[in-house]
Amino acid sequence: MKKTTRLGLAVSLASLAMPVAVHALDFNGYVRSGVGESSGSDSQACFQLPGAPSKFRLGNECEQYAELGLRHDLVTMNDGSVFSIEGMAALYNEYDHTPRFTGDHGFARVVQAYAEWSKMPALNGGSLWAGRRFYKRNDIHISDFYYWNQSATGAGIEDMEIGGLKYSYAFSRKDSVFQKEYINRHDFNVGGFKSNPDGELQFGVSYIDDPDQSDSNSGWAVTAQHQQVGFLGGSNTFAVQYGEGPGTGLGYTGDVTLGSSDKSWRVVEFFDWQVTPRFGGQFQAVYQKDKRQDGGDQDWISVGVRPVYALTDQFKLVAEVGHDQIDAPEGTRKLTKFTVAPTWSPAGPDFWSRPEVRLYYTYAQWNDAAQQAANLMAAGSALSETGAFGNAQHGSNFGVQVEYWWD
Repeated sequence: MKKTTRLGLAVSLASLAMPVAVHALDFNGYVRSGVGESSGSDSQACFQLPGAPSKFRLGNECEQYAELGLRHDLVTMNDGSVFSIEGMAALYNEYDHTPRFTGDHGFARVVQAYAEWSKMPALNGGSLWAGRRFYKRNDIHISDFYYWNQSATGAGIEDMEIGGLKYSYAFSRKDSVFQKEYINRHDFNVGGFKSNPDGELQFGVSYIDDPDQSDSNSGWAVTAQHQQVGFLGGSNTFAVQYGEGPGTGLGYTGDVTLGSSDKSWRVVEFFDWQVTPRFGGQFQAVYQKDKRQDGGDQDWISVGVRPVYALTDQFKLVAEVGHDQIDAPEGTRKLTKFTVAPTWSPAGPDFWSRPEVRLYYTYAQWNDAAQQAANLMAAGSALSETGAFGNAQHGSNFGVQVEYWWD
């Protein structure tokens, strides 16, 4: 009787796992490419405030960059679950250098290589995954600022639904291909809290293990985020983050030599709008406060906006203004940047429509404290006295760029 029961159970499980469909290969990716010059040299020089984690992008990117991904849903099981594999290569090369994607001026990396078993009934529609992947990335587009990014080399359970909420857990050892050392990290997320019919709250906790190195420590971070769709025809996002020790990376694995007396907290507010088919844009405001036991305290403020108005169905006028400021013991660094970009948009007038081909002019100015910090922290950069603009505290770029993404 026991043998018969076991055999029946085995047959039932096998029938659930039997593949019923095979799928085609999907090609996805992102690319931006262009050429530019500056008023100070034949090469474009990009403007970023020393110590700021991001910069405003429009007319201010000095590299060719591409992400080329392949995803294949290998099989769909009888229970509706899907087993897939995905890989992606990233290619980066600075302007005015031969595009070899290697050496001091470029790189080629496999940024994703993982397997996923998704839509699993046993996990109420959730997934199991393992490998290196982009995972729960939250960013502000106009500054390319990934303020909450749990990308990982590891494994986890994603979006398992219990009682209307979605739970995720990931164990990882590297948060990107550039993290040099393996450091254990645990990320736990829960989402699906309805604040109103179009609003949702989600929460996350990260714990970084002490890697048992000289002067290393453990750390942690928490994030609370609210997203509201249908806001001015777009969406609004508000997030609050806090971390201690290596958790001061606030979305990444931070410096493991930092201890519990080292703290960071951040407030993020940004929204996209599309109030008419021809008028859209994005606004951001970020405030971050860092307290460091060694005296390296700083406050970072970043405010900017990119309005987009389509004069025709395929021609947009795009502008962007952004201001970054850092209050540090050495003084207050300031950088303000403005860009105007007539843009051909063959896919339509929407803010998010791509591809775009842009002609752009960018002007920026900065203060003494920013230049002095650049001399120490980023010699040869646009803001430094050894950069393209020399002793001047202003400069401009002009050029052409194409940006495109596809699924």
